[in-house]
Amino acid sequence: MSSELISNNFRMDKLPHIWCPGCGHGIIMRSLAKAIDNLKLDKSKVCVVSGIGCSSRAPGYMDFNTLHTTHGRALAFATGIKLANPDLEVIVITGDGDCSAIGGNHLIHASRRNIGITTILFNNNIYGMTGGQYSPTTPNKSYGTTAPFGNIDKPFDICKLADAAGATYVARGTAYHANQLIKIIEKSIQNNGFSLVDAISVCPTYYGRKNKKGSSVDMLNEIKDMTIDIKTAEKLPLDKYKDKLLIGEFKNTEQPEYTAEYQKIINRFKKER
Repeated sequence: MSSELISNNFRMDKLPHIWCPGCGHGIIMRSLAKAIDNLKLDKSKVCVVSGIGCSSRAPGYMDFNTLHTTHGRALAFATGIKLANPDLEVIVITGDGDCSAIGGNHLIHASRRNIGITTILFNNNIYGMTGGQYSPTTPNKSYGTTAPFGNIDKPFDICKLADAAGATYVARGTAYHANQLIKIIEKSIQNNGFSLVDAISVCPTYYGRKNKKGSSVDMLNEIKDMTIDIKTAEKLPLDKYKDKLLIGEFKNTEQPEYTAEYQKIINRFKKER
């Protein structure tokens, strides 16, 4: 990370961060900072919101308007911020447990409303901060502290969930494909509506140790081997990629944005008075 990128986008007095060595969250946070830098956004008009979890430490390091909220409620708080000041660029940083478990209902309805919020989901397949419990994205048969004999649940596909609920921009990137992730985040911010980026991370401390994944480098290499870009997959027969995790842009459409539609009601009410 360049010194200029750090000084422009981070609170120097809060660094270094407290994430475990090898955690993928730092790569994703850097990708977000680089995307904001590339878009030359006015820092005073950027608001970064988080809930609770490892990922939710990120706003404490980032030098923008920031809000660290309660578990699973980042999107609820972000909705209030966006409604109060639609001119703000509201970005939610959340985790797979924070967003798809206790916060799952908020994800569905933020997508349904198509409110102009960008959500970056740091997805490491585990509850990292609270002790390694399995989450809604933990792969079937994987181990966690609450699944000592293997997880029997079927994991959520967060991208399909957000797409079905009504999000107008849906994409998946990874900590391994950092440059692609920057571009995905840029496009998610530029979308005039609800954007969901499923950012695949690694947790070598809990998920890696429990599932004998080796080092952080081994886990990142596993991401490289198990993923395929959707544009490449579309050119191949199904049997060539059916066991791969698709990455890239899945949806980019235009629909009326919620706060703009709400403003129309306000304007109509003012006119009728």
